[in-house]
This record gives sequence, structure tokens and C-alpha cells, in this order.
Amino acid sequence: MNRAARALLAAAALAATGCATVDPYARAPIAQHLERSDAAGDCARLFREVDARIDALGVRDAMAPRVSGFPYLRVDRATAALRDEALAARASFGVWSELMARLDRQARTAELANAGAADLPPAAALDACRYQLAVADNGQIARLAEAARVPDDYSLLMRALGLYPLTRLPFVAGIRAWHDRTRAVFATPLEALPVAGRLVRYAPAARIESMPAVAQSTAFGLPLVSAARLAELVQRNAPVLEVDAVTDDDRIGALVWRAGEPPRVAVDVGRPVAYVRIAHTRIAGRVHLQLVYTFWFPARPPESAFDILAGDLDGLIWRVTLGDDLEPLVYDSIHPCGCYHMFFPTARVRARPQPETLDEGLFAPQTAAAPAAGERVALRVANRTHYLQRVRAAVDGGEASIYALRDDDEVRSLPLPDGGRRSAFGPDGLVPGSERPERFIFWPMGIASAGQMRQWGRHATAFVGRRHFDDPLLFDKYFEVVK
Repeated sequence: MNRAARALLAAAALAATGCATVDPYARAPIAQHLERSDAAGDCARLFREVDARIDALGVRDAMAPRVSGFPYLRVDRATAALRDEALAARASFGVWSELMARLDRQARTAELANAGAADLPPAAALDACRYQLAVADNGQIARLAEAARVPDDYSLLMRALGLYPLTRLPFVAGIRAWHDRTRAVFATPLEALPVAGRLVRYAPAARIESMPAVAQSTAFGLPLVSAARLAELVQRNAPVLEVDAVTDDDRIGALVWRAGEPPRVAVDVGRPVAYVRIAHTRIAGRVHLQLVYTFWFPARPPESAFDILAGDLDGLIWRVTLGDDLEPLVYDSIHPCGCYHMFFPTARVRARPQPETLDEGLFAPQTAAAPAAGERVALRVANRTHYLQRVRAAVDGGEASIYALRDDDEVRSLPLPDGGRRSAFGPDGLVPGSERPERFIFWPMGIASAGQMRQWGRHATAFVGRRHFDDPLLFDKYFEVVK
């Protein structure tokens, strides 16, 4: 690939990550506030100055983008999906904007900690100004509703340059071949699955070390769950891992920054951890609670010198979607690159008929039985690739290494070896140093740096078609609840 083509591809990749230069202060109402000499004007300028410093220091958090014209608010896909309900009721609209304020507050907490600049204002000053601007913009309902959108993680430019209508065809064949291999693995009797090293069993701790945040409101039917009940659900539904461990690359651990030039994100296998996040999905108009567990491995080591899928850092994300009774309906899983999306429905849901298309759709290599009393979901994990090989209900207890349950937001601000703090993710939402050679081959599918580890909210999970792991309507597309 010549230099001009590389430059064009880099520009397309930048656009795909949502990091192309778009000034959220260029549109009204914030642009109008900047010209004023009142309290709202002072607050608008304060936010702009802070954002300029955050960008200059390279510590922007990419989980939820700022809302153009309302940069004191941020929006994710779950919040954006509430737009129509928010417009239908003025009271709901106030709750909706508060959900976006909450996202901004969380992101700025991490950004300010990672900036480490003594001359930046405290979070409390930004909280006061966020409220001041929200009051000033109280009448901008239609404009906010229009602006509160999340761009997807696919680049039309990359797909156009890569002749996507043609180049997707070999990808379709490759995906179907992977489906066939995966079905064969899941059809293999458990005792016949090969073990290259030894099975290392990980089980969750009896209590949660740090609770993940959860949005709750009767305005949108979000489930109201007490902190104690939520902690119980997180612990009860945390899976057991049975990993075929050959080297330390097959051991789970905590994300850390390791010393070096530059420092790098690594995994401390001496501290097994599952990072937990709370999410929501909608099925038939009802909101369902989701528990998301992320496990990190140090690397996916190469199988050969030509292994384009190998590289530093690897992981497994396991998600549990709960019913109205807070019992499991569906399980699904990806790796933190957004790859290998698989569903494991229980008997409490039924797959909806899907249209005939080349796009990646529902792939369920196995159904799952929700664990009975005294049981827990166990995940069999392959060595090196860390592919899932089996999902089963197993008797809880027995000898195991214990992993901690910690808030996934912690990795948005981790201590650096020489002082200060930095997110595990760059401003593009990708983990630096986890790039894969496959990105030079897979780019025509429109995903920036395919195979690289990603932050929550940035997981495109289909090479052919479009699909995002955090799409709140994804499960409604694929499943209906059995009455």
C-alpha cells in the first residue's frame, strides 16, 4: 500500500472512530451562550476551556460522545433510544436530560483525574455550571432531541474505498466457516474437549469490591433495584471460568499500566478480576436489566509467524439479560475487540424469524439452562484463542481461584507507574498497544483497527452488516419472551 493510500485509510479510520474534528461548541445553544456576559456565558466558556485542556492532554473519554450544542451532556445508545418517550412527556424529558448529565459527570470525573492538572476547576464547579446551562437551555427540547445521537462505529468511507459490496463476500464465507467450526466444538462432548495445558477454575468472590453505577427511573420503566439486591444479582450471576491454561497468557487479571517508554496497558494475573457493568435492553417495549462481566487476559499468543489475530491483550465479555423476575433470559458474549458475538438463549425466550441476508445475524451455537439453586453458569474457555467452548450449569463451590468483582468504570482512570493516572483506553476508545495485523486486511468492512481492544460503547460486532453490542434494541430484534 503506497503512502497516499495509507494516509487516506488513516483518515477514514479516524472518521470511523468518531474522533474526526467536530466542534461541539459550534452549534446553538452553546455557541450563543459563549457570546453572552451572564452566568450562562461564564459557564459555557468554562466548559470550553476545560475541554480544550482535556483534548490537549489527550485524556478525552470516548465511552459516550458529548452532545453537539450541549457539550455539558453526553449520550450513549441506551439513552438516545429514549428520545421519543422523552419528547412525549415533559416530565420524562427532564429525567432524560439528567441521564445525559449523569453520563457527562462520570466521564469528566475520569478526565479530570487523568488530566492531573492543578489549574483545572474541580468537578463541583462543573456540576454547578452544568445545572446553570441546563436551566438556560430548558426550552431547547426539539434541538436537544435532534442532537442527542450516537454515530455508529462503521465508516462509510472505509467501506467505499474497500469496495464493500464485493469484498464482503469472502468475509461472509469466512464467518460461515467460523460458525461451522464453533458449532462442531459446542457439539463435542465436554469430556472430549482437548486440554493442552491444565484446566484452571475461577470463581467469583462472595462480595463485590466496588459497585457499578446503574441508571434508575420510573419515567422510562427502568427497573428499580436496591443496591443490596443489585449486589446480590451481580454475585449470583457471575460465571465460573474453566480455562485451559498453558501459559500466563491464559490467566485472567486486573488491567494495569506497566512502566516503559511509553508505558503500556498490561494484565496483572496475580489479581484475578471481573469488571462489572450494568446495562439495559428492551424487549417488546419492556426494559430489562443486564449484567456485563469483562475478563482480561495478557495476550492472544500467535499460533504461527503469520497469525494475524494475535497480539497483546485479549479478553472475554459475558452478558446476562434478566427477565422481569430478575432471572436469566438470554446470555451472550463477545471478546473486547467486538469479535465472536454468540448468543445462548434459555427456554424463556424464542428466536424471532430473521430475514434472509448476507449480514451477520443471530448466532446461537448452544441453548443454555439457567442455573438452579446451588448451581452457577460455568464457561469453558480455550487456551490461546480464549474462545468459548461450552456454557453449562455446574454445582457451585469446589476448588477455584477467586476473582474480585469490581466496577468496570475503574479502568477509565488507572494509576500510572510514575504517578498520575490514565485511562486504559485512548481518546479513540481503543486500548493502545493491542493492535492486530488483521486491521490491514479487514478494514474494507468499515471498522477502524479491527481486532483492537475497545471501550464499552465502541463494540461493532458484525463485519458484514451493522451491529453494536450496546444497542438497546438488539435483543428485541432477535428474541421474544415466552409467556
